Amino acid sequence: MGSLVGVGGPLLSIHQCHRKYGGWLAPHTSSTFPDPSSCSSSSFYSLPSSCSSSSFFGFTWSADKRRRRLREVCVAMADPNKPTILVTGAAGRTGQIVYKKLKECSEQFNGRGLVRTPESKQKIGGEDDVFVGDIRDADSIAPAIQGADVLIILTSAVPKMKPGSNPAKERPEFYFEEGAYPEQIDWLGHKNEIDVAKAAGVKQIVLVGSMGGTNPNHPLNALGNGNILIWKRKAEQYLADSGIPYTIIRAGGLLDKPGGNRELIVGKDDELLQTEYKSIPRPDVAEVCIQAVRYEEAKFKAFDLASKPEGFGTPTADFRALFAQVTTRF
Repeated sequence: MGSLVGVGGPLLSIHQCHRKYGGWLAPHTSSTFPDPSSCSSSSFYSLPSSCSSSSFFGFTWSADKRRRRLREVCVAMADPNKPTILVTGAAGRTGQIVYKKLKECSEQFNGRGLVRTPESKQKIGGEDDVFVGDIRDADSIAPAIQGADVLIILTSAVPKMKPGSNPAKERPEFYFEEGAYPEQIDWLGHKNEIDVAKAAGVKQIVLVGSMGGTNPNHPLNALGNGNILIWKRKAEQYLADSGIPYTIIRAGGLLDKPGGNRELIVGKDDELLQTEYKSIPRPDVAEVCIQAVRYEEAKFKAFDLASKPEGFGTPTADFRALFAQVTTRF
């Protein structure tokens, strides 16, 4: 049976829905459940007429309750034969790409996203498979993670340039907003994601970090006095010790350039930082996240990831072979 969002599926009678999804739909009518494709509006708040009646399924519901019930159906109707993958930080610059790729691969995956605000949800289309929650509050992210098979973590603290800084004339100063320091996001927030995922029975976690974590004096640690790479590394170690199958991707400098055109390179312990290959397009990082779900060779491994310049080498297509090159567990 197809997912409610983006994938059509067979009609489901009220009786079937009652039996399959725990009895919250009273089997007192022989009406058929609307074709899932009719409920896949890009905005969950502008439902088609077949899904927005105030007497949907014979009940008189408020708009909020109706939307909540439809959301429950969306989660319940995810195809059990396909893995459900949740990407957190789905409104971020790399997270958006992962979420989009999951939607494009709807025949293979049930994709979900987690964002922090309703505004971020609308930013990436407002689909009903996008959850709103704050990773600093474990309870708020539990509904998104419940039922997921794979968690892809792309949340990160983001430094902001101090007002009045002029990068053209001097090195700018940065700061982190109150409550959004790396310790709170990249350590405690990631810890919440891992703990909730473990409790929910998630089968694999893909965590995207950054190269440079072996050097406490790395310049990124000085931004806003946040020690961001130190806290990221602490979360990576926590994941490696969790017992959950994991893939830790420590990406090089992220480029806003097209993906799929470069030869990708894996390394360990920041060795790539001593070479000319220190960066990688965001879409290529997103693709590696998706491919890590497909291959056993990617599990229980941690690696640095960069790319050769476009036009040098052969664009990577064999991801099983790429992961097989990695021998480091942390």
